[in-house]
Amino acid sequence: MTETIIERPSPNCRERDPGSVIDTLVLHYTGMQSGEAAIERLCDPEAAVSSHYVVEEDGRIFRLVPEHLRAAHAGISFWRGRSMLNDTSIGIEIVNPGHEWGYRPFPAAQIEAVRRLCVGILARHPIPPIGVVAHSDIAPDRKQDPGELFPWAALAASGIGIYPSAPPDPGTGDVVTDAERMHPVRQALIRIGFDIETEGALDEKLMLVLTAFQRHWRPEAVNGRADHGTRARAAALALLVP
Repeated sequence: MTETIIERPSPNCRERDPGSVIDTLVLHYTGMQSGEAAIERLCDPEAAVSSHYVVEEDGRIFRLVPEHLRAAHAGISFWRGRSMLNDTSIGIEIVNPGHEWGYRPFPAAQIEAVRRLCVGILARHPIPPIGVVAHSDIAPDRKQDPGELFPWAALAASGIGIYPSAPPDPGTGDVVTDAERMHPVRQALIRIGFDIETEGALDEKLMLVLTAFQRHWRPEAVNGRADHGTRARAAALALLVP
């Protein structure tokens, strides 16, 4: 089926740097009170931000920037050894008020549109499963989107992204904070793609990374704590990463 896409060009784009390979797909939420307000901002030259696509709650898909061009959606970012990911990524903004304006579940029609859009993007570009990420994954100190209500596991079941099989949840007990027991957790998070130090006890930066990890891969407990369930999920995911 040919996807119906509404063209809404944004001036906030440019050519990608020479030699750039698109290997990352970043999913965002708009975090504004309406989809139209978000699109207006993403098309405002003074705002200087944009994304390749916006997906409305009713499933309409807007294309703001062609995929071969660079959109300004990732900002200060890091994933799997690289920073400033705009040149090597595609960004999808998913309409949702976000945590500031009344975060709510994503409608089925919207998620189905996101699924179809992602399938097409992945067919056109060499994006590995671990390259399908949340904005909060690549900027855990600044961003929360698309958040813990986003159905990552369901998308992974359609071949979009990666999600470890969920064993019985071992719960939130046995919280680790000391450097020695944090070491395997840090190593797992680094292998997955996050930007953290290899050594040290639980600190503020690591708590932000753990929170981002939980929003994507353990939404049952978004608390920034290295509890038993979070450690188990991180270890399981790290084993799936090449």
